[in-house]
Parts: sequence; structure tokens; C-alpha cells
Amino acid sequence: MSTPIRTTVNGQTHDLTVDPRSALADLLREQLGLTGTHVGCRTASCGACTVELDGRTVKSCCVLAPEADGRSVRTIEASAVEDRRARPGELDDVQEAFVELQALQCGFCTPGMVLSVRALLATNPSPTESEAKAAIAGNLCRCTGYVNILRAIRLVAKNRAHSKENSHV
Repeated sequence: MSTPIRTTVNGQTHDLTVDPRSALADLLREQLGLTGTHVGCRTASCGACTVELDGRTVKSCCVLAPEADGRSVRTIEASAVEDRRARPGELDDVQEAFVELQALQCGFCTPGMVLSVRALLATNPSPTESEAKAAIAGNLCRCTGYVNILRAIRLVAKNRAHSKENSHV
């Protein structure tokens, strides 16, 4: 049994046929080849599969593929392209901060973590330490201990505030 859907992924519309029991993560990885969305636990516990669905972060391992019908999905692959500070093929400012501050090691959690951080900074450009911790609480990292991830959040917030101040001068 298959279900036809039409969904927009990273700005591109796709007409697809999906198994109604399949996860959005599987649609992204297997049908569209967007392997930046990682699958870890399949229980929405680790956050490696985090994507945006209609502008809100979701754990794509626990969203059924048919739920994307008529909706917009944004994955890590679109991250730098949509950031006005980056040119296609370049890292966005969140990704750059992760690299600069060594906020990643194995990289498995990084795509989901980056999308969660971007969502945080889009709604809260100057988060407190506790707000930053709460925003990434749904993304598990086995390597870094989160210290450098929190440093990266602070750096991006500071750089964006500085850039905004300079644009008004």
C-alpha cells in the first residue's frame, strides 16, 4: 500500500509515493538522498534526526512521511544556502562557530544540533545560558559534553548582535 504526497523540501516541491508507515527521516534519506538527517534512536530521544517542518523543529524519525503532505520541510542541507551571510556551498554562521569552537567531534548529532540552535536564535537572538541549554536539551551528544556547543551559541549570538549594531551605524 502506497500513499501519494506532495511536499516541499528545502524549497523544492516533490511528488512522491510513500509507505504510510514510513518515517519522514526515511523519506528524506532514502527517497530524496538527503543523508544529513541522521537516524539514531527512532524514539525521538536523541535528536539526530531533527528537521524543520513548517518552520518548527521536529524529530523526523517519529513523524510519518504522509504527514509531510502539503507541508514544507527544511533539512541541514538547506542551512547554509538559506543563510544570507553564506554563499551556496559555504557553512552558515552556526556551522562556522561549531567548527571554530570544536563543538563537534564525531558529527553524528551535529545536523540536528545545528537546526535546533538556528531555531533558538531565530526566536531568541540573545539567549541566556539556561535558555540555550533548554533549546538543545532534545539533542544528545555523546562526544563534546555540550560546553563547546554552548560556547558556539554564545559566539553566534554575540556576532549577530555586533553585526546588527554595525548595520545601524
